[in-house]
Amino acid sequence: MTDKKNSILVIDDERSMRELLDVLLSKEGYEITCAESGRKAISLVEKKDFDLLLCDIKLGDISGIDVLRAAKKKNQNIVVIMISAYASTETAVEAMNEGAYDYVPKPFNNNELKETISNALELKTIDQEKKLIDDELKKQLHFDMIIGNSPAMMHVYNLIRQVAKTKTSILVTGESGTGKELIARAIHDESDRSDKPFIVINCGGIPETLMESELFGHKKGSFTGSTQDKKGLFEVADKGTVFLDEIGDLSIHLQVKLLRVVQERAFKPVGGNEDISVDIRIISATNKELANEVIEGRFREDLFYRLNVIEIKLPPLRERKSDLRVLAQHFLEKYSSEMGKKITKISSYAINLLNNYSFPGNIRELENLMERSVAITDTNIILPDSLAISMHKRRRFVEGVKGRRFDLNDVEKGVSLDTILEDLERVYIMRALEFSGGDKIKAAELLGINARSMRYRLDKLDVER
Repeated sequence: MTDKKNSILVIDDERSMRELLDVLLSKEGYEITCAESGRKAISLVEKKDFDLLLCDIKLGDISGIDVLRAAKKKNQNIVVIMISAYASTETAVEAMNEGAYDYVPKPFNNNELKETISNALELKTIDQEKKLIDDELKKQLHFDMIIGNSPAMMHVYNLIRQVAKTKTSILVTGESGTGKELIARAIHDESDRSDKPFIVINCGGIPETLMESELFGHKKGSFTGSTQDKKGLFEVADKGTVFLDEIGDLSIHLQVKLLRVVQERAFKPVGGNEDISVDIRIISATNKELANEVIEGRFREDLFYRLNVIEIKLPPLRERKSDLRVLAQHFLEKYSSEMGKKITKISSYAINLLNNYSFPGNIRELENLMERSVAITDTNIILPDSLAISMHKRRRFVEGVKGRRFDLNDVEKGVSLDTILEDLERVYIMRALEFSGGDKIKAAELLGINARSMRYRLDKLDVER
């Protein structure tokens, strides 16, 4: 429910849609007025100051764009959201260039529409929204390219400040794509070693047969093809920082050799007899649970404790959704600049689509998504239609409403068939309700069941619409 009773004018030539929006938004505490035509809407706007217009683009008499222009002429600060099942991308962009806050395609998700309206009333105008995002970007703590002000990230920033000036070994943990290397670089940049080398070693990306030589170097003639001495990466990193990415992939054989480096800061190159001493800061990272790897005998316990003096655990993107909007805007500006485009805004409804996706690939997946969206967009706005998320939307419905994935191989471990079937049933019902605009009878028809069966399933599955 809203604290203030904002007034909304709903303009749609379909009676059923007006009634649906009237009921839906009245429950949210808004004062709703409905108009069945564009001319009626303009007349109402001339007589009363509404906080928001929810206007169909295609009306029976005049265009919704005409209503938008008239409303903006009367009150430049009025918030207008356009909705339509027929609007082309060009029409949607025209509406937003005329001052519309957003464009919402039909069929819409009721909760997403309510969220869009709530956001619109808070921000009031496109200029205010852009200013808010710019202000948020300016407020980011400048640890390299790390972005986000969520409580989870503020905790990470505090840890970076506390440990950066020390020589303590640090273990950065988190799912793939959460930005572990950025954290390591930030620690290095905030340390007294910032003007010295920062060497990244991908423990899972170098073949084991070459890894020892890469890490410790080798002497001329130590093996076939070694025609001259070569410095190892640990020696190259002297006085600086070594970042051991995906440390959990390192073989037991090399873990033994690494343990000596961690303990003594010394090692012998392949084929060499004399120790080389180095002054290095070691930061490791993994997406594995190293404690479990120790239990399973795949990671040395003594090395684990040497590396894990301080752990910095990065949250997945799904646990820091308050940062998603600013991250998406950052990547939009980055790739718009790189591709020579002038895309300045992400539709709020498009942001809602992102918020409803779990992002198993985390920030790396979001960046990839925004890069593809910028590449395929020919307008200056990222709309839901132009958001390159079709693959993600399909995955969302397959995963289920809570991100649960179904894998036939799980049968070997034992599964709950009733739970799986309930989850699938819930997904199809919610999807049908989305297509029907919340009309339960129409949704039942789409699913091939009667109204009574639909009511029973909604109650059983606790689906609120």
